[in-house]
Amino acid sequence: MNNIFFELSIEEQVKSLTFSAHGILKEYGLIDAEIKSINYEFNATFSVVTQSAEQFALRININSTRTLENMLAEIEWVNFLARIPGITVPRPVANQSNEFITVSLHEDSGRTLKAVLYTWLDGEEVGDDAVPEQMFQVGMAMATLHRSSKDFTLTAPAKLPTFDHWLWGTEDFLLCENSLVPSGQLRLIREAVEIIQFDTRDLYVTTPNQIIHGDLHGWNLMWHEGQLALFDFDDCGFGIPQQDLAVCLYYLDTPEQKEALLEGYRAIQPLPSYTHQQMASLLLQRRLVLLNYLYETSNSEHKAMLPAYLDKTMERVAGFLTDVRG
Repeated sequence: MNNIFFELSIEEQVKSLTFSAHGILKEYGLIDAEIKSINYEFNATFSVVTQSAEQFALRININSTRTLENMLAEIEWVNFLARIPGITVPRPVANQSNEFITVSLHEDSGRTLKAVLYTWLDGEEVGDDAVPEQMFQVGMAMATLHRSSKDFTLTAPAKLPTFDHWLWGTEDFLLCENSLVPSGQLRLIREAVEIIQFDTRDLYVTTPNQIIHGDLHGWNLMWHEGQLALFDFDDCGFGIPQQDLAVCLYYLDTPEQKEALLEGYRAIQPLPSYTHQQMASLLLQRRLVLLNYLYETSNSEHKAMLPAYLDKTMERVAGFLTDVRG
């Protein structure tokens, strides 16, 4: 692997990946398409406009640890959801070999990259400033997703992780032997994780697990002419509905947003059962997953966030432990 690539500026990395994107698109018979970077964080996502004005979204998994089997599972579920009334999702597009995943060597990074081409969703991301009307629809869509997928099963060789561990199957950079977290903070994080694991185990005893999105927040939700669409299923896995709710609630700032989300969910089916303590654990778990990512990522802009993010995380950990002990 060429680690020098990840020391380049973001602009240089995107330029390199854009060049690779042109090669990937040839596998779909798309030549001389206009390619524009629209997101480069965990993965690299490009807008693709063909000469006939067709538009697609190309996602290249540059930082993702998702296996081929994981991505096959994602595509299988998205194709299933596309047939469910009340859920709008992009559709994966097959390449000329009739495969939904295109694999190519990215020489600059030394990585073999996996890419998926999706149909385009019009509109704008819901983002951080969702109004109650939007969050009500998010709640309805989430409940519909959970209800329609409770008995969904994958066909071999597709596989997904189960989210019964606090890191959801990703590598541990916080509590590992070579952790870079200062010892005093590490002790508090370890104590919080033990409580999170206890609460998660209790929830898994009382709630059947099923496939969930795992990353439903405003930047993975598209709003167009009063209608909602869900996208970015790259983090999906087998979990419990409470975990999807917690992820979405984590990013909401106002009581009005949160209540609209829960009201929308209840309009389709009852909320899954959880206590205040259990939801607090799931919310903190999300924060720790994001902190763990900052210790692991090769994205230089994200790495620069780490000191301030750790400080804020420790404030939340301290508050959480105080509530539990009280």
